[in-house]
Amino acid sequence: MPPLVQTYLMPSATAVKFAIKTTLAMMLALYVALWFDLERPYWALMSAAFLQVRPMSGMVIEKGICQLGGTFIGAVAGIVIMALFAQARIPALITLTLWIMLCTYVGSLWRNNYTYGCLMAAVTAMLIVVISSNSTPAGIFEIAAARLSELGLGAICAMLVSSLLWPSRVGTHLATQADMVINQAFEHAALRLEASDDIPAMQAALRESLGPLTLLETDSQAARFEGPEGAGRVRATHVLTRRTLRFFANLQALHQLMHDHADRLDPQSLTLACQVAQGFREAEHVKGVADARKALQALRHQVHECDDQGAPAPLDRRLRLGLRESIGHAMVMLDAREAIASPASHTLRSAPLAWHRDRLSASINGLRAGIVFGVLALFWIVTAWQSAMIAMMLGTLFSAFFASRENPVAITMMFYKGMLAAIPSAFLFGHVLLSQAHGFPMLAMIFGTPLFLGLLGATNPATMGYCLAFAIFNILLTMPGNGMDFSFDSFANRVVAVVIGLTCVVMGFRLLPGPGARLRRRRLIKAISKDIHLLRRRSIRAAETRFSGHMADRLLQLAQHDDMLPEEQRHLFILGLTGLDLGTATLRLRDRLDDAPHPLIRRAHQQLLRALANGFEQSANGQMPQGIHAAGQQLDEAIKAHGNVPADRRVLLEGLIERLELALERLARIMAERPNRAPAPQPVQEVNPH
Repeated sequence: MPPLVQTYLMPSATAVKFAIKTTLAMMLALYVALWFDLERPYWALMSAAFLQVRPMSGMVIEKGICQLGGTFIGAVAGIVIMALFAQARIPALITLTLWIMLCTYVGSLWRNNYTYGCLMAAVTAMLIVVISSNSTPAGIFEIAAARLSELGLGAICAMLVSSLLWPSRVGTHLATQADMVINQAFEHAALRLEASDDIPAMQAALRESLGPLTLLETDSQAARFEGPEGAGRVRATHVLTRRTLRFFANLQALHQLMHDHADRLDPQSLTLACQVAQGFREAEHVKGVADARKALQALRHQVHECDDQGAPAPLDRRLRLGLRESIGHAMVMLDAREAIASPASHTLRSAPLAWHRDRLSASINGLRAGIVFGVLALFWIVTAWQSAMIAMMLGTLFSAFFASRENPVAITMMFYKGMLAAIPSAFLFGHVLLSQAHGFPMLAMIFGTPLFLGLLGATNPATMGYCLAFAIFNILLTMPGNGMDFSFDSFANRVVAVVIGLTCVVMGFRLLPGPGARLRRRRLIKAISKDIHLLRRRSIRAAETRFSGHMADRLLQLAQHDDMLPEEQRHLFILGLTGLDLGTATLRLRDRLDDAPHPLIRRAHQQLLRALANGFEQSANGQMPQGIHAAGQQLDEAIKAHGNVPADRRVLLEGLIERLELALERLARIMAERPNRAPAPQPVQEVNPH
């Protein structure tokens, strides 16, 4: 059954509750706006709708604060622009274009709802400058105050309804996402450790774990608005993100050893890996974190006992140590899950993630938003058409709103189709029927019907873009207020303006897309190589915090990007995992050898770290790494001659260096065999614009 048909024939209880809550919040905002006779009550409707898209209490509060803060900043910017260029429309529009580009650029660098705040700063300034272009200085302040009042009213109504009617909390949402992350991660681990050739199954489990992990990390900041326990949930989420990605990097390295070099391993090691895989499958189905942790603890003890038997080769020792490390990461992941669900009884420490900032992509997003607004502003000046302001507002809103989303063209086309469906609906409900209504109850019944129907499908990712656009454009095409104009001319003008505005957004994303796969790969190689080189120069704690945060952010983005490419083109995420594995190994080497007593050991240690960093850069460019084996031998000889290190420690060190060299050689082969030209990302069926 198609998702759209299923959404309306068999709606879920969550969808019905969401539609009722959001419709009530919008009608409450509209009633108060009409009662106070605000100039544009539909802005209060839009504000309430956008805040209720994620109806969890903490999320609504955070988004409301960002919206009000961005609106205030945008109002100040608009007033300043008009104060400087009140009699010069062209310089005012040029300055406004630069402001919109700046807001889009900054919003593309931020995460969470701070991006929404930057968007509101751009849209509010645009409205003030465009609407007040023919106003007196006193009128400029009135327009700014009106925009603040309308948007603030919508935010207050949304927060009130969200808190009183079927309240939901971010903490519960985070715990659910954490369960999905861990269960799918354990399934992925079992497939990896069995050295399975079922690549689609491994990729599916990986995507089903990384998707909730991305959502978990993005949404966790809103938990701080749900009481004193929120900060503990945020820290636990950071721990879960870091450990899960290290878990995946370690699993990839182990899978590479068992799949590509099984002839160099002891059969007992391969059997042990299969037992660990079965242990992960059993832990996935165990009910309760405590029981799952106890099962993993017993499994880790079993691996340790097998490791103590005999004298395995360095590569076997490294494999078994990797199994213990994977189990250790899994146990910390379970602890983080418990801390997310019960932060009062389980506390974890973690520094905030140091986000990766892609300034090139942000610059392209800012330039695109500026071009779209500039074209629409030129159209407004040339035609002197008042409805062109609607097109300018849509161009500013959506060119910035979709800029930081993966595959924005697909999202924009979904909104475009939802907008086309809203045209006959707005004409029927917003003009033909609404023109016969008397009193607010009748208005709410007629106008609320298409809004409720649109919002009913907004909880399903497969239909969200269409349904949310249907509700939003019903508002924009109707523009409810105390002095509504029901003439067909005004409706037709708004329809044409909406089509022109959204068409310019679509053309903007098609003509000026973001960085392609090849450019992104080169920038990724450069960024990861730079961070790996910096690991040698910073303190261990500072280096670990910065590197883990950057790599976590990159891997979450690369997982989304690779998911839109054909199977044979998915190499960026493997590149990121190898970089994370190499960086983690570098930190482990520093922790053990930075304080070595003899200068020859420290010198050989630094040479090995440089060889590993250079080897990653060579492998990422499709070249075989050079100098790692020689640097490892030199370090081993220095430790043997001048260090008091047990023989088993030296065997582990030798196995680590050999494993890293094999991983880099495999990466070099993958990058050398990749197609020279990566195709454009394919449109996806399920896109969540929020």
